[in-house]
Amino acid sequence: MISAFWRRTYWVFVVGIFVVLTACTDTLERSEVVYDNDFSTLDLAGFENGKLFIFQRDTVAGFYHNDEVSVRLENLPTHNMLKVTTEILVHDSWDGNPDDGVSGPDYWFFGLDNTEIFRTTFSNSPCESLFCLYQSFPNSFFRQNTPKSGAIQTNLPGLCLFGAFSNYTTRYRIEEIIPHTNNEVKIFWNSELKQEENPDPVCDESWSLARVTVEALVVN
Repeated sequence: MISAFWRRTYWVFVVGIFVVLTACTDTLERSEVVYDNDFSTLDLAGFENGKLFIFQRDTVAGFYHNDEVSVRLENLPTHNMLKVTTEILVHDSWDGNPDDGVSGPDYWFFGLDNTEIFRTTFSNSPCESLFCLYQSFPNSFFRQNTPKSGAIQTNLPGLCLFGAFSNYTTRYRIEEIIPHTNNEVKIFWNSELKQEENPDPVCDESWSLARVTVEALVVN
């Protein structure tokens, strides 16, 4: 039989846990989309190093290889968090995690203002039982996930080196919620791609922006 003391101790513990969990729960009080661009209207307002091209009948921003592209947003409403959603197209022969100094690792990253927020790797290589070039996404670097893990579309042709082959452009969606309070922000994207054995590295590995959405949040 459980004594009254232990029953009372048990319920005090349960109530205490409930109070702690409730106190730690954040509440979303307001969300406002302050920027949403799929580049279909050819809008590059606020962009630095912005450029457009047609890929699979869609207008996208790119293509890029180890060069930064950014957008500056001003007059943001009152907020304490920003939710940044980026859809990117990873073109051609990305090699993921291998740290051989020749073909990888193939990094992609983004950030706000002067702070890097998220860094990962992608792999477009076939994955066989005896050979697989793993990637970090959907996690940050360094994690070992199979190529194209977390992708939202995988059946697209390459852009340049593998332009005649299907499954060599992969589409991903990256979402991050970041503390932020200023009324303006600079969002930047970049890569550190390695392909020392190819005389045309831009044709070998590149990426494009397919959509960028920014939401201003008030969370308490």
